Amino acid sequence: MRHSQQIIQRVVQMRNNGFTLGEIMERTGLSKTTIFYHIQSIPKSDILIQKLRLIILSKQRILSEQRRGKSTKTYLFIKPQIWTVEFVNLIAHFLFDGRITRTSCIYYSRNSVLRDMITEKMERIISIKDYKVYDSSGGVKRVCYFHVEVASFIRQKASELLKYIVSAPDSHKISFLQAFFDDEGCITFTDKKRLIRGYQHSLPILRLIKKLLADFYIESRIDEKYYELYISKRHNLLKFQKLINFTPEVCINGGRSNSIWKKSLEKREILNMAVNSYKLW
Repeated sequence: MRHSQQIIQRVVQMRNNGFTLGEIMERTGLSKTTIFYHIQSIPKSDILIQKLRLIILSKQRILSEQRRGKSTKTYLFIKPQIWTVEFVNLIAHFLFDGRITRTSCIYYSRNSVLRDMITEKMERIISIKDYKVYDSSGGVKRVCYFHVEVASFIRQKASELLKYIVSAPDSHKISFLQAFFDDEGCITFTDKKRLIRGYQHSLPILRLIKKLLADFYIESRIDEKYYELYISKRHNLLKFQKLINFTPEVCINGGRSNSIWKKSLEKREILNMAVNSYKLW
């Protein structure tokens, strides 16, 4: 179909005036192919270049919003919706000694037993195998999962867990407490003191831990100045040892300059010595 010289001149003039291909199509009703044939040799004006740049930026922002919380490629993994003892424990570790960003989940630990436990549970419960391990200061290593969708899911479940655990079954509460004390706990055992201690820079979390311990009739106190929770007295230590305790092979850092043991003992072994020492009094 041939077009009049008048409409062709109009197309050329519009292009010289900085109209985009889409704008010319809208105003003339001509096809994209027809318009392009008559304007392809016309250099883009500064006005047109700026206009096209803004259009591209606008499209990029729209795509970015659509992809928020999603990967650019399909990434299949399991998204458990029912809490179990092990799922509670896994998410709790990311809460206590972890960091969840928009694009990654990171778990920090010096202890290889805990790091291996995290990677094993991530693979078995969520079906995530890909992770990287990096060295940090003081012998601590970072187990890193870099994926937007995984991070979004873990962050969502972490938020849910803090609400759920308050009224959860006892077995789930114990699993939550075990993760806390494995990550943040230690034992003070001297001639004068026998304490189970836990550190956390979030006072609301310390108050939550105190509340959960009280559910099992374990008394504890919080030192808000030093962000520390501690458990004292023999009957409380015995209840903790029986119900919660520390994971086997989770050790203290015996290499620290201020270590009184000068060797890497299991936390549960030190707790056992502290409890048994009461019999000597």
